[in-house]
Parts: sequence; C-alpha cells; structure tokens
Amino acid sequence: MEILGLFNYWVFVLLLMTGLFAIIHKSNLIKKLIGLSIFQSAVFLFYVTLDKIDEGTAPIIRDTDLVDQIYANPLPQVLILTAIVVGIATTALALAVIVRIKEEYGTIEESEMRELDRYLS
Repeated sequence: MEILGLFNYWVFVLLLMTGLFAIIHKSNLIKKLIGLSIFQSAVFLFYVTLDKIDEGTAPIIRDTDLVDQIYANPLPQVLILTAIVVGIATTALALAVIVRIKEEYGTIEESEMRELDRYLS
C-alpha cells in the first residue's frame, strides 16, 4: 500500500495527538474543550476510514440488482452520526459549566482556580 493510501490514518494520528496534547497541557478550560472536540473528530475519522470498502455500493437492494455485489455496512455511519450528536450535546453542556465556573471564580484558568481554592480553604 502506498503512503498516500494511508493519508487518512496520518491525519487521524495528527488530530488525535493534537487533541490529547491540548487536553493534557493547556490550563485554559476553553482550550481543553477545543482539544476534546479535536480528539472526538479524530475518532470519528478513524471509524469512517475503517468502514471504507473498495468498490462497495450503498446497501439499497432492488429487484434488478445482482446478488453478488459488494455492499457497505451502514451501521458505522449511523453510530458516528449518533456520536456526533452526543459530542455536540456534551460540548454545549461543558460550555455552560465553564460559564458557571467563570461566574463563580472569575477565571477559567485551572491554576488560578486551584490557588483560589487553596486560599479559601
């Protein structure tokens, strides 16, 4: 297999590592949330890439179609659509929590919140 044929996998690894780096390294909660979204996108790309069947057609069977055709499995796409909806809902909820944290602490930086917690305790 040529290197260009593995392009989707390289993009997957790049997105996955970028998202993981942002989640672990960044102190700003919004940046962490963006990193989580990038990480989720990488997983979506990976699942869609795994489902790709060469010369596969949509699983719509008509009476005139040949029985020996190769059909793609629609289940991974349905699962990814569901995961996208769940990811959007999770992101919206996380943004609402971040807004509430900003109201309570006056900041969205983790290090500053920890200092305030130590000071108040």
